[in-house]
Amino acid sequence: MAQSTSPREERAARAAALREQQRRKERRQRGLIIGITAAVIAALVAAVAFVLVTTQSQREEEQAALEAPIDGVQTFEDLGRDHVTGAVDYAQTPPVGGDHQAVWWNCGVYPEPVVDENAVHSMEHGAVWITHDPALPQEQVDQLVAAAESYDYTLVSPYEGMESPITLSAWGAQLAVEDASDERIAPFLAQYVQGEQTPEPGAACTGGVS
Repeated sequence: MAQSTSPREERAARAAALREQQRRKERRQRGLIIGITAAVIAALVAAVAFVLVTTQSQREEEQAALEAPIDGVQTFEDLGRDHVTGAVDYAQTPPVGGDHQAVWWNCGVYPEPVVDENAVHSMEHGAVWITHDPALPQEQVDQLVAAAESYDYTLVSPYEGMESPITLSAWGAQLAVEDASDERIAPFLAQYVQGEQTPEPGAACTGGVS
């Protein structure tokens, strides 16, 4: 004959069953939380790794672009660096370096021609001088200005007597182009603004004359 259980024992058994059910539920929840956390961590690690790899790749591409030769760039050596008070007869038009005025020309955009001897001093400090034919269409001038405004060390001004509509000059380097949309303009700026050719990198391009 089966032994009957008392109400107290039945309540205790039900309570034990409920506790076990609760423990199983908590274990499932902990497992789910752990799984979600692990998935989130794995996704974050993968995202960080992707960003790092992408950033490194971009840096390598940018460095390669900075080091790559630019088609059409002419380079010049043995340029004088004395300070003078009068006009200088430069071998290049516009000049790419040489003796110059003691005060540099402030970097910026100018609607009128600037003084060669002062602009050369700016290039000694690492500026790129973008000169254009005075008759260049305004939309092309605007393109040149937009490209130059990405850098602190640039001069943009009209220039009479050039063989090409647009010339980019840095100390000891020059690039002549026919159009403001020329794809070589951006690499030239990236490579030569405060580039390795700069005799006095970091020297001011403000506080001079304009």
